[in-house]
Amino acid sequence: MTTNKLQIGLVQQSNTGNTEENISKLAANIADCARQGAQLVVLQELHNSLYFCQVEDVDLFDLAEPIPGPSTQLYSELAKKHQVVLVTSLFEKRASGLYHNTAVVFDKDGSMAGKYRKMHIPDDPGFYEKFYFTPGDLGYQPIQTSVGKLGVLVCWDQWYPEAARLMALAGSELLIYPTAIGWDPRDDQDEKDRQRNAWITIQRSHAVANGVPVVSVNRVGHEADPSSLSEGIQFWGNSFVSGPQGEFLGQASSDSEENLLVEVDLSRSEDVRRIWPFFRDRRIGSYSKLTKRFLD
Repeated sequence: MTTNKLQIGLVQQSNTGNTEENISKLAANIADCARQGAQLVVLQELHNSLYFCQVEDVDLFDLAEPIPGPSTQLYSELAKKHQVVLVTSLFEKRASGLYHNTAVVFDKDGSMAGKYRKMHIPDDPGFYEKFYFTPGDLGYQPIQTSVGKLGVLVCWDQWYPEAARLMALAGSELLIYPTAIGWDPRDDQDEKDRQRNAWITIQRSHAVANGVPVVSVNRVGHEADPSSLSEGIQFWGNSFVSGPQGEFLGQASSDSEENLLVEVDLSRSEDVRRIWPFFRDRRIGSYSKLTKRFLD
């Protein structure tokens, strides 16, 4: 069988409160990935700023932008300049009082290939996203690009096998998760390890269950809690790519900024699905109760 190899660049970086500096560093990292041969570059969740959802503050809605807007113009130009498909993650202002956590994908000619609005919105200590984001309404639709059909989901979506399955059933050749996840620095090391390992395991399981590669890009470094009520979040990095059998193809460190280049052979999904025909053997007539909240 012929191969369909794709060079993917994962940009794992730390951020500060200076948005201009963050964006300048992102631009340099995108350029670095392109110089190394990346055809697809994936950025982390809400990459322009600090992870602002540690607190509920109405003034932070000022970080949001319309789509299209200044950031989409900038990243469009970078995609075109470096001839890469670029996956970005933006705080979208759709209308007054209506905001989304939105991934926007640009093709290598700078055109906007499509967008995805985060569907699953958490509300936990340090991750008060329901205050800021309305759940997405675009569904689970792959985004067609010059390098293939990308199943783009965002962070908390990565814990839900239903989302991964629907993206795969719709024809996604890759599952991509821009992410901002970390632990409470006060947790002991055993708890930290359990959380990180669970995060890696669930995403590798999506690769296995659907026979597609998974790309997960997390931020790294410590970000303080503006309210000083907690110790902030230590983002654990570990950005990685797994193949369609869940095998690691590349993994970044837990504590350092890194541009990780990984080669993926998209044609392997066909081989894997022939020996593990999970789609063939699904008993679709028996799953109707999955649409219920709970089976009392």
